[in-house]
Amino acid sequence: MTHFEIELTKLRDIITKIGVLAETQVGEAVKAILSEPIEGKEVKKTEHKIDKLDVKIEEICQNIFALHQPVASDLRFIMSAMQISNEIERIGDLSISIIKKTKSIKDKHDLIAKFEVEELTREIVQIVAKTNACFAIKDESVIGEIFVLNKAIKFKIDDTVHQIISEMKSNSKVVVSGTNLVMVVKHLERISEHCTNVAESVYFMVHAKIIKHEKFDLPGLE
Repeated sequence: MTHFEIELTKLRDIITKIGVLAETQVGEAVKAILSEPIEGKEVKKTEHKIDKLDVKIEEICQNIFALHQPVASDLRFIMSAMQISNEIERIGDLSISIIKKTKSIKDKHDLIAKFEVEELTREIVQIVAKTNACFAIKDESVIGEIFVLNKAIKFKIDDTVHQIISEMKSNSKVVVSGTNLVMVVKHLERISEHCTNVAESVYFMVHAKIIKHEKFDLPGLE
């Protein structure tokens, strides 16, 4: 195996690892939303690991550009790797923000149940897992599933935010908690968007075509 091939393999392995770490952070964020105990120290350790790996990915990509002349397919992979790393790091950051924000939601259990946020969190966990699988197997059907799931998540979040705002208008006691809950579900929406951005990068990596999930139709997944 050449030095170039070793670097590409290392890059793939690190992206897989950073994806798994981000998925762990999302899981901890969901626990925080659902008032389940989380390991604060482990969350901080994972955050630090994600940041270090993100820097490592950038270093590897820069070294490859400096020392080698990658062909088109490898060049697409390297370009996509840098974009995917950035998207995954943002997923980790949003997870941390969610954990912090949930501490400001009073009567959290009642609000989560009333607005069916638990169902939404399950779909967020699902789309993040599919995103990691998407990079690992590069299957177009999984990419399509991510796009469809993102659309469903956005629809549910729009409806949830509308319900929360209506509740805030009729009950002043929930204004502060309701505002924080809106911010939490909007963070979930952004996580979903970052997942679709990863899927778009994987599609580009494989097919050398730039797509946008809003315009992507896959037979049987409309």
